[in-house]
Amino acid sequence: MIVYYYTNIIKFSILYLIFNIMNYRLTQEVIQLLEEFDKDNEKSYYTTDINGFQQWISDKAAATSSNKEEPYWEGKESGRSPESAISTLLVHLNRYAKNYSKSAISDSGFVSQEDFIYLINLKAFGQMTKMELIKRNIHDKPVGMLIITRLLKNGWIEQRESDTDRRSKLINITEKGKEALDQQMTKIRKATDIVAGNLTHNEKMELIRILNKLDRFHYPIFSKNIDSKDLIKTVYEEYTFKN
Repeated sequence: MIVYYYTNIIKFSILYLIFNIMNYRLTQEVIQLLEEFDKDNEKSYYTTDINGFQQWISDKAAATSSNKEEPYWEGKESGRSPESAISTLLVHLNRYAKNYSKSAISDSGFVSQEDFIYLINLKAFGQMTKMELIKRNIHDKPVGMLIITRLLKNGWIEQRESDTDRRSKLINITEKGKEALDQQMTKIRKATDIVAGNLTHNEKMELIRILNKLDRFHYPIFSKNIDSKDLIKTVYEEYTFKN
């Protein structure tokens, strides 16, 4: 009888210990989820109650599910391809972004968003040749040179001969250029925040991953300077569907 009694005590103790370990782990996981929810919800996309938390959990699960349902896109029912929808949506988003950028520089000496993007690149990465800067911004040479000429005229950048290649000019941002950039950075940051819209942190990370993949596909093609009349034929035959 005594053995039976102590055996039951031991069993109960083990079960109690297991329950507390599981309960502790569950509590830790819930706390981690709440911290992640608080980070994702900095801009109050969800209500700060149990309903908002539940919706966030649902969205998070949908974003990570491997069995996602296909989204709807305009014209899908009539046979429009997903590639067509992606191309159109990227064009639309570029136009939305330009609209907000235009607003951000409306009271400045900047003519276009490319002006401050060129300056941001020079400030972030240091001096580079004209062609390096133009290529970094995915521009053709004539367009890029017009922007650089405009920046030189305003005194926002300066140029000097390269020590290694006399044919090349190295350009750098000036103090005047940094000041012009700093004066607009608050508005520029707000514009970029707006472009990201109501995406959660997880959705932003997933979008960056996808856009990086597309950029890694397209940039090497762009760098080859393939003639426009041959571009589609060359890319379609040599690059398409290579991951």
